[in-house]
Amino acid sequence: MDFQRISERVIKLRHILSKREVDAFFLIVTEGYNWESAYYISGFRGSSCSILVSNDESILITDGRYLTQARDQTPFSIVDQAGRSMTSAVIEEINKYGLQNIGFEADRITLSQYEEFSVSGNQWENLKGVIPEMRRSKDDNEILLIRKAAEIALAAYEKTLKGSYEGMKEQEFSNWLEFNMKDLGAEGGWPGHCFIVASGPRSALPHGVPTTRKFTRGDWVTVDFGAAFKGYLSDITKNFIVGDPSEEAQRIHSVLYEAHIKAVETLEAGVTGRDVDAVARDVIKKAGYEKYFTHGLGHSFGLEVHESPRLSSTSEDVLMAGDVVTIEPGIYIEGLGGMRIEDDYLVSTEGCICLSGGPDKELRSI
Repeated sequence: MDFQRISERVIKLRHILSKREVDAFFLIVTEGYNWESAYYISGFRGSSCSILVSNDESILITDGRYLTQARDQTPFSIVDQAGRSMTSAVIEEINKYGLQNIGFEADRITLSQYEEFSVSGNQWENLKGVIPEMRRSKDDNEILLIRKAAEIALAAYEKTLKGSYEGMKEQEFSNWLEFNMKDLGAEGGWPGHCFIVASGPRSALPHGVPTTRKFTRGDWVTVDFGAAFKGYLSDITKNFIVGDPSEEAQRIHSVLYEAHIKAVETLEAGVTGRDVDAVARDVIKKAGYEKYFTHGLGHSFGLEVHESPRLSSTSEDVLMAGDVVTIEPGIYIEGLGGMRIEDDYLVSTEGCICLSGGPDKELRSI
C-alpha cells in the first residue's frame, strides 16, 4: 500500500483522537481477526499484531514471524514482541510514552483481552466504529481495486459457466469458480466465507452453501460470488437455468431485473438505505412476490464482505458519496426455487456508477 495514503489516514485518525480527547488509539489482530482495520490504517497484513497511534507516534508490535514483512509493508515504527505476551508488550509501549487515555474497539477485542489490558491502570475508552467509519468512503485507489476484483470475478464466472453441465455438483462449480479467479490473478474468493451455489429447490435458500447435489435439467441455479484482489472484494450474484427456463423462472427473473434497475435509478448521496430498499420492494410487491423477498436490498463492502451502510426496510443510514454498495433484490419460494440479481455500485452526488458489469437482462441457460 502507498505509504502516503497511510500517512493521510493516520492524520485523519489523529484528528478524531484529538476531538475525542484520548491520547492514543489501540487495535489488535489475533489469529487474523481484525486484519482489515490494521491493514487499512498501517498497510500490514500479518495475522498477529497490535497498533498504537498517538499524536506523535505510530507503532506496530508483532512477533518474529512478521518483522521483515512489517518493515516492508508499513511506515510505522516496528516493535519486536520478543517473547513477551502481547499484553505486556503493548502496556510497556503505553507506559514508555506516558499515554493515559486509550481508545479501542470494544467490538474487535475479546473480554479476556480487555480484562488483561484494563488492569494496567490506564483509562480505556470505547471508540467502536471509528475505523469502520473511516473505511466507509472509498478513495480512488480502493475503487480501482474493487473494479479489478469484479472484473476478475466476472471473467472467472464466464469461464466456469462455459464448462458447466447437467450432472455437475454444486461444490464442483464453486471450486472451479474460485480456481479460475486465482488463475486470473485474484488472491481467491471471500476470506472466511464460501460462495453460494444453490440449485433446484435449494436455490430458495438465500445463503445456500454448495453441496454435492448435482445440477438437474430444469434447475434454477443461484451463484453468489466475488474475488479478492489486494485485499479488496467484489460481491455479485448471477442466475442460470439447466436446460430451458420455465415461464415462472423467466417471470421472476424479469421482476427482479426491474426491481434492481428501479432501485439503481434512485441510488445517490442523500437518500436513506430504507428509501432505496422501498423502491425495489414495491416492484416485487406489485408483482405478487412480496412475502418471498426476505432480506434487505443491499450493503456496503470493501475489505470485508459486509460493511456499513446497509440498505433495508429498517435502515436509517444516509448514503454518502464514496459509499460502495450492493443492490441485490431476491425472490425465494420454498419447494420451487429462488433467484437474486446483485451488482456493485459506487454512490456519487449525481447517482451511481456500476463497478461490476451490470445485471443480466435475460435469464441464461446451460
